[in-house]
Amino acid sequence: MTDDDAASYAARWAENWNRRDIEQVLSQFHDDVEFTSPTALAVMGAPTIRSKASLREYWTKALSQITSLRFTLDRVVWDGAHRELAIIYTSDINGKAKRVSENLRFDAAGKIVTAEVFHGIPC
Repeated sequence: MTDDDAASYAARWAENWNRRDIEQVLSQFHDDVEFTSPTALAVMGAPTIRSKASLREYWTKALSQITSLRFTLDRVVWDGAHRELAIIYTSDINGKAKRVSENLRFDAAGKIVTAEVFHGIPC
């Protein structure tokens, strides 16, 4: 992945989230993904979700509680040596905005194998 590829990937990622297209977002994840987020702890009772099927369950449950959602990309950082992409964006959920960094690590086949989400303070 080049820097331009990373920027394009992040733009599609945000578009898919803004459409609430969980299946399109999930298509980029490995079946055995590990996804860690403070929101997962709040929604599912555990900070780390293991497997694409469990991630689908988490996101479906989380989205059922959201009336409005908008992700706006701020910047993208690609580390080719580690195959890690940081998507830094503003998340506006139910009228509450905050900065977020979603760090995605890809395997050699281009699937996300681990993801870790960091939430900032409200903006």
